[in-house]
Amino acid sequence: MGKHSQKDFVPLSIAILTVSDTRDETTDTSGQYLVNAIEQAGHRLHSKCISRDDIYQLRAIVSAWIADSTVQVILVTGGTGFTDRDSTPEALLPLFDKTVEGFGELFRHISFQEIGTSTLQSRALAGLANHTLVCCLPGSTGACRTGWEGILQQQLDARHGPCNFIPHLKLGTEQCDTRQ
Repeated sequence: MGKHSQKDFVPLSIAILTVSDTRDETTDTSGQYLVNAIEQAGHRLHSKCISRDDIYQLRAIVSAWIADSTVQVILVTGGTGFTDRDSTPEALLPLFDKTVEGFGELFRHISFQEIGTSTLQSRALAGLANHTLVCCLPGSTGACRTGWEGILQQQLDARHGPCNFIPHLKLGTEQCDTRQ
């Protein structure tokens, strides 16, 4: 387990996208969980939206956020399974400059403790695009909780050591520099 260093907390601007053909703002418990989690941690919600599972709509929404100099992190929930409708990985992988292979591996490792071998069907993934971290989680609220509490809460905290994602992210038009 990591530990907190003497660095200051850096509040990030985070966009949240729920991928669903059936949810709306009143039934989107996963997206709402992520909103509550990031705000409780001290981060700011840049925007939140729900999109049907369409490759080109997903790319358009996420591309706009990647290009926005005020968005450092994008959290996507849904569309990571194996049904014919699930296309989040296919939509977003081409946008990544670098993939974060360890994110999906660690998510499945943690998830195995909770759901056993069913975690094999998770296609959770993450990558960096234009110094923006994009994390794709399964659509269940439990999976969002697993991803947030088991990985993201620490990795989006500049105080977490020995390393975290903050030095790799943009801050305004500049990259964050938390080295002191």
